[in-house]
Amino acid sequence: MIVVNARIEASEETIAAMKDAIAIMEQKSQAESGCHDYTFSVELNNPNVLRITEKWESMADLEAHFQEPHMADFQQAMAANPPKSVSASFYEATEVPGPGR
Repeated sequence: MIVVNARIEASEETIAAMKDAIAIMEQKSQAESGCHDYTFSVELNNPNVLRITEKWESMADLEAHFQEPHMADFQQAMAANPPKSVSASFYEATEVPGPGR
């Protein structure tokens, strides 16, 4: 399993301007082969930070995601509404049972 934790720092106005692009990106990404989760969220204590949490079956699935037309569309929307910063961390993970499971 590949887990992605991305962080986009922007203004509340920039995030609001990207709302439609974010919704499309989330919906189309969730429908991709190998995608177990693809979710955008805004931090409760810092509404200027947008988080993207992703889970992919494999690195090949994630690499295919980067080639999708909706990824290019999202990148164009970000270019039209530039964030202050973007960072992403990628992890190879194995899910383990949590406490009490």
